Amino acid sequence: MLRIGIVLYPGFQVLNLSVTTVFEFANLTAGSKTYEVELLSEHGGLVTSSAGFSVATEPFGRRRFDTVLVVGDNEMIASPAGVIAFLQRAARTSRRMASTCTGAFNLAQAGLLDGRRATTHWFFAQRFRQEFPNVKLEEDRIFIVDGPVWTSAGMTACIDLALALVEKDLGPDCARQVAKKLVVYHRRAGGQSQFSALLEMQPRSDRIQTALDYAKRHLQTELSVEQLADAANLSARQFSRAFRAETGQSPAKAVEHLRLEAARLMLESGRHPVDVIARETGFGDRERMRRAFLRAFGQPPQMIRRASRAGEVAA
Repeated sequence: MLRIGIVLYPGFQVLNLSVTTVFEFANLTAGSKTYEVELLSEHGGLVTSSAGFSVATEPFGRRRFDTVLVVGDNEMIASPAGVIAFLQRAARTSRRMASTCTGAFNLAQAGLLDGRRATTHWFFAQRFRQEFPNVKLEEDRIFIVDGPVWTSAGMTACIDLALALVEKDLGPDCARQVAKKLVVYHRRAGGQSQFSALLEMQPRSDRIQTALDYAKRHLQTELSVEQLADAANLSARQFSRAFRAETGQSPAKAVEHLRLEAARLMLESGRHPVDVIARETGFGDRERMRRAFLRAFGQPPQMIRRASRAGEVAA
């Protein structure tokens, strides 16, 4: 049995508790109690969450855990000294240390991220870099595994991290079944961006949103302004004007962002040759896709694929 210790403190972000459901359903899927989850705090007893309700916890004590995971909070609460001391002690006896969201600040303060790659919620990335310059922060990642230390981005990325832990322990089939039962997309690749092109554009009208949805479903086609305007039931001139007013960019640039996002996800899945990805995402050929990747990410597609594979090997 693998004992998972989840470290809480007053004001912890309540969504982080969703990792417990991943482990719960891993047990149900495996048909045995593979994981035993314990909620921990410095003194034990009730700990108040960010939502205002409290959960029961056990005091840290001297028990050993296979994996210790510290959660984050909304307000960047100062790490209690007892939490930091416990994390330092647990790192000497546990197989894995992990954090979700801004919990990475706790691991960093405990000195467990020095010289390592890590991620956290994108909103706090600049502050993290200022406070912990010895950590190789990569905020544009869903989760990162560096040796025995696992860190995830903010909010729902904790589910991706927990699914990755299950996949490591019980295999990809079990993790896929857990994800299916939780009605979530099977674990996003750790190297996948925290940002969504559609969310970044944030169109205000249904017509522009409909055109973007159409584009995402037909990336392998040419996707001219006329096609998109037709999907939005607007003339090409009206569509171009409205699109730029709502998204701040041209239709052509938006389509390229959608192609890049789709291509990057396919690269990180590792299942398709670069030529196939270029065709399927509408770039046409690998050279055109390479130039687009260099403009957007400063790296060619092959470098992004290698970085993703390196993360999987480290896991």
